[in-house]
Amino acid sequence: MKHLVVLTGAGMSAESGIKTFRDADGLWEGHDVMQVASPQGFSQNPELVLDFYNQRRKQLLEVSPNDAHLALAALENNFKMSIITQNIDDLHERAGSSNVLHLHGELLKAKSTKDESHIVSWTKDINLGDLCPNGYQMRPHVVWFGEAVPMIEKAVDICLTADILLIIGTSMQVYPAASLMHYVADDIPIYFIDPNPAMTSNNKITVIPEKASTGMKLFEKLVTS
Repeated sequence: MKHLVVLTGAGMSAESGIKTFRDADGLWEGHDVMQVASPQGFSQNPELVLDFYNQRRKQLLEVSPNDAHLALAALENNFKMSIITQNIDDLHERAGSSNVLHLHGELLKAKSTKDESHIVSWTKDINLGDLCPNGYQMRPHVVWFGEAVPMIEKAVDICLTADILLIIGTSMQVYPAASLMHYVADDIPIYFIDPNPAMTSNNKITVIPEKASTGMKLFEKLVTS
């Protein structure tokens, strides 16, 4: 079975009703990104940051996987599948995908601000005063700007073994995630699904300028026909 490696970003979940990473004006639901997604923002106003993620967590629990998530899960019948996602939602898993690596953490988990290894499932609000067993404040299990991306090396290893690379709903502008496509072998075909693609087709890359659900139908025809 060929190994299909899939890189997904915010555009993957947009059709489920989850807002893409940030608006054109650079604001994230009215906030400067650094206010709500950086260690500095958390130290300056932890309540604001916790509330921001609490609202996103509530929203996530109200939405469902879309047709693109379901189509990817169904491809496990045809390929060995590895999904590397920049998304912090669990919609790939809910759709039935069994091998998902979250580069930027998971919204439905929380971790200790002091002990990075203390990570627990968390579906309710995180409030000030919610402490780990060692007495330190809990925070979202999300990689913020300026923080290391601990899963990036594992993601690189996965890309090195790809037979096909599929990129969906990401601008490929955010590093280190954007570097992953350069780790597939030179002869590996790359497919790029995005309504506003940041690249053009060439002898190695096939661009499908569609939203995720429509693009997946076209991709399936190309690789399973």
